[in-house]
Amino acid sequence: MDYQEILYAVDDGVAVVRFNRPKVYNAITGQMLAELDAAFSRAAADAAVRAIVLTGEGKAFCSGADLAASLAMTPRDAQGRLDPGQALEDYYNPLILKMRALPKPIISAVNGIAAGAGANLGLMADITVCARSAYFLQAFVNIGLIPDAGGTWLLPRLVGQQRAMGMAMLGEKLSSEKALAWGLVWDVVDDEQLLPTAMAIAHKLANGPAAALERIKQAVYASDASTLPESLQLERRLQGECGHYDEFTEGVNAFLEKRKPVYRR
Repeated sequence: MDYQEILYAVDDGVAVVRFNRPKVYNAITGQMLAELDAAFSRAAADAAVRAIVLTGEGKAFCSGADLAASLAMTPRDAQGRLDPGQALEDYYNPLILKMRALPKPIISAVNGIAAGAGANLGLMADITVCARSAYFLQAFVNIGLIPDAGGTWLLPRLVGQQRAMGMAMLGEKLSSEKALAWGLVWDVVDDEQLLPTAMAIAHKLANGPAAALERIKQAVYASDASTLPESLQLERRLQGECGHYDEFTEGVNAFLEKRKPVYRR
């Protein structure tokens, strides 16, 4: 795909995907969502890519849906009323599910504003790092909508019901420091250190045991809908699979030989 609204590059095993509409704070359009979907598929299929960084070009991570573009692509129901739920089904939901199912780790580097669906795309990553100046905003209620792009599922699991309700109902800014204190993100760093920090994490993962990292994602995300016995059974199956890979042998040998493991790429 010839990208118009994102940037895509590969840096030593790490695919760097950037929202690229900086003049409008990387507001989301249908075109952007299609390009993101294609970029994640490309990274998943590329054996040379072992981790992904998602970030924004310019001063913002992503300010959420471009309202003018969104209204233009929002279908209408039989009575002629706008149906934003159908737009979610057609555009957003497949992308969110793809991010969660992707076998490679995704790291978000959140710079500046992360609002609406942009906030939830950033938080849907496996590891989220924020610039100190960044903030999150569940802006949906301010235009008479509910959080989408997985927000109503994600927020209570990350911060608890009370804080999730406050974020969703009040529609107020949440600073990066408070997001860290609430357990919403992995780390907060000085602005100039954001991308270097995210890339360092991504390169560490890119040089890690890919089979284990894939199964960590699978096990942790499955736990949301699993009982303890079901999680134990899944752990048993996935651990058995990990043991069949050379990465396990290399990891054990490196530990016994007191050296750093070298995983094949």
